[in-house]
Amino acid sequence: MKGIFEIGNTKCQVDFSKGNDISIPLNFNGEQPNTYGVDIASSAPYKDGKFIGDTRKGGPCNFETYSFTPHCNGTHTECIGHITDERIDILSSLNDEMIPSTLVSVTPKNTNENYTPDLNTEDLVITKEDLELQLKGVNPEFLKGVIIRTSPNSENKKSRDYMKETPSFFSIEAMEYLVSLGIQHLLVDTPSVDRLFDDGHLSAHNIFWETKGKAFNLNTQNKTITEMIFAPDYLEDGAYLLNLQIPAFVSDAAPSRPILYKINEL
Repeated sequence: MKGIFEIGNTKCQVDFSKGNDISIPLNFNGEQPNTYGVDIASSAPYKDGKFIGDTRKGGPCNFETYSFTPHCNGTHTECIGHITDERIDILSSLNDEMIPSTLVSVTPKNTNENYTPDLNTEDLVITKEDLELQLKGVNPEFLKGVIIRTSPNSENKKSRDYMKETPSFFSIEAMEYLVSLGIQHLLVDTPSVDRLFDDGHLSAHNIFWETKGKAFNLNTQNKTITEMIFAPDYLEDGAYLLNLQIPAFVSDAAPSRPILYKINEL
């Protein structure tokens, strides 16, 4: 099925039969990425007296209990409630169904840009310098969402232990630049937009949601961050229509399934 529509003053076509899933499937009890060394996402048959929810063990059906930590076990989308005292949930925050977006590729590096706390010599950072280079000249209508793919782009991102392989993160200048562009939905293939161990500052998160400390900002409630995606190399940098799918969880974050549809300008 194909759709023809206008984004701003641009007439576009999208083939909805050719979606590109950039989530990492959550393989319970199997290989999966992990952050902070939390328990892996797991499942087990429900047991109650004589009942067992496993057909292989004599049960009438498969009936499992699932345990996972969305922020640490795979692709997830979070809202402002991730960092505020006010318990805002992702279900009420994400109200965009089809999001004009741009995919860019960057190589994290050592930089003189800033971060709080101060950068270490080994830190690899997503910089404003690189984002400006990649997003220069992009039609603002296609900047409601930005998907950032970091290089190198190994398949082991789908099962990486980030306690063993330190991930990159955003400089203060880089996140301020994205905010200045009016980005509403930011997607990255790292486990956090911040350094994993940052003394609790969460500098990039606070810049994105324009919060101070744990104070809620009504004006940014509908902005989202999606972390731990995987955008395969066959997807070219450029304009896409993003369908950001989440389950109906009343929580600050939920597992998510971002689907990208290539936009062809007419």
